[in-house]
Amino acid sequence: MRQHSVVTPSRAARPGVVPAARGRLRSLTIALITIVLLLVGVGVLMVQSASQVVAISAGQHPLGGVLRQGGYAAIGIALMLAISRVPTAALRRYSWLLLAAGFLLQVLVYTPLGYEAGGNRNWLRLGPISMQPAEFMKFVLLVWVSAVLTTKRRLLEDWRHVAIPILPVVAASMLINILGGDLGTLLVLAALVFGCLYFSHVRLRILAGIAAVAALGIGAMTLMKPNRVVRIMHFFEVDCLRDAEHAYAGCWQTLNGFWALAHGGMFGAGVGGSTAKWHWLPEAENDFVFAILGEELGFIGAATVIVLFVALAAVLLALSTCTDSAFARSVLGGLAVWISTQMIVNISVVLGFVPVLGVPLPFISAGGTSLLSLLLAVGVALACVREAGAPADATRGR
Repeated sequence: MRQHSVVTPSRAARPGVVPAARGRLRSLTIALITIVLLLVGVGVLMVQSASQVVAISAGQHPLGGVLRQGGYAAIGIALMLAISRVPTAALRRYSWLLLAAGFLLQVLVYTPLGYEAGGNRNWLRLGPISMQPAEFMKFVLLVWVSAVLTTKRRLLEDWRHVAIPILPVVAASMLINILGGDLGTLLVLAALVFGCLYFSHVRLRILAGIAAVAALGIGAMTLMKPNRVVRIMHFFEVDCLRDAEHAYAGCWQTLNGFWALAHGGMFGAGVGGSTAKWHWLPEAENDFVFAILGEELGFIGAATVIVLFVALAAVLLALSTCTDSAFARSVLGGLAVWISTQMIVNISVVLGFVPVLGVPLPFISAGGTSLLSLLLAVGVALACVREAGAPADATRGR
């Protein structure tokens, strides 16, 4: 007599990263993963191209860029897939421990383990590993703020419950950043938190008050660093295209970014064909990688990358409408605002619309901490999507 095996609920297969059932949720999830992987691939390619000349001139391995950034990408994608399998209830439960770890790393920057690079003291060296705690803190605050808002979702009509404990914690993180001279991260953190609040349906009048307080706070913190004030004043007082006497000083990076984009034209000089990366453009693989991208891939390539970012934000916002989870809406909306703000600020710097702020281009600029933090955040977004597509009994307690 044939025995029929019975699969108990505890042994039933968990929903995959991509929802199995065909429909809008599945299509959007596939689009999210595809766009992220495309941007990461473009980033590995451009970091290799932008860094190769400098690496060779320094006697380093000519493929160091692709090996380094590709390694971070591989680790980040693995972490993204791993965290996408974690229940969001567990992420909320341990968000305070994650916050404590984030603050600890930020404070360690001001110990002998920390060091200054590019005028900002926001780097930490732990043995052979260098990292930027401020980049990791973006991921931390996305999860923690979303967890707090979810816990207080029935109390968010009272501004006190919106402000406490979120505003003091975020202000403390911002203060640590500005002491190190990192103004760009302040703007991104403020936008990220504002996005989480907005998509948690906090009232507009409360959001307006928080925005006003945040603007005053960022202004006051900026005045604490004279070099930032000088850079901002230089931006408003000097026309880099006309004031030739500044070409070798404050306008050097901006002008070489312009010339790189101009050299690219419509179709670009081809991958590897940039001339700006030959020690002309500082931070070619980091903050100004978009200039190298525009030079080598042309207007068509640069516009395509911008379209990918717009599509990514649209997909995240569309996914936020596919769930009834307060945590998911906050994470997906906050992540969309985080990526969009960082992209806009980075490209605006390269185009000369705002002062140089030192904000990396998401998924594309060199830097392991930034890439890993973004991929971890995408993993949390996928965890939210996985639960939205799971049976009701599998997502009980959200």
